[in-house]
Amino acid sequence: MWINRRQSLQALLVGGLGWGVSAQAAPVVLPTTDSLSASLEDALRLKQPLVVMVSLQGCAFCKVVRENYLNPLRASGLQVVQIDMRDHRPLTDFTDTTTTHDAWIRQQRVKIAPTVLFFGAQGREVATRLNGAYLPDFYGVYLDEQLAVARKAVQGSGV
Repeated sequence: MWINRRQSLQALLVGGLGWGVSAQAAPVVLPTTDSLSASLEDALRLKQPLVVMVSLQGCAFCKVVRENYLNPLRASGLQVVQIDMRDHRPLTDFTDTTTTHDAWIRQQRVKIAPTVLFFGAQGREVATRLNGAYLPDFYGVYLDEQLAVARKAVQGSGV
């Protein structure tokens, strides 16, 4: 049976582009924060980096990263928070300055969602950020590599 391009594309999108996304799965929510410095303090107390996911409401790739990669890591004890583009809720940054989610994202020069950042002592980025969703077959590898770099930086700093 012949399937036209539109049907093929719809099948791919509903199937999650091979990323294991189910259209009927309950949405997974990562915790947000109103204080990056407090979230970082919690992470460093556990000798872990703080992982910050920059997300955009309605972003299908954000959903994939959140549900299939970051939520399982969070469930295993990694400190993960989500900051949202276009969100004007107050946010205290790493220097205890009050800003908003959206303003902080612009200050970090994040232009694409999802972006995953890794922070260590004094709110310094300790690994290369992951901009976008990359290729589904390799995203987990990229994430694991940068998480290992971030953990080594945090644990090696004596914090």
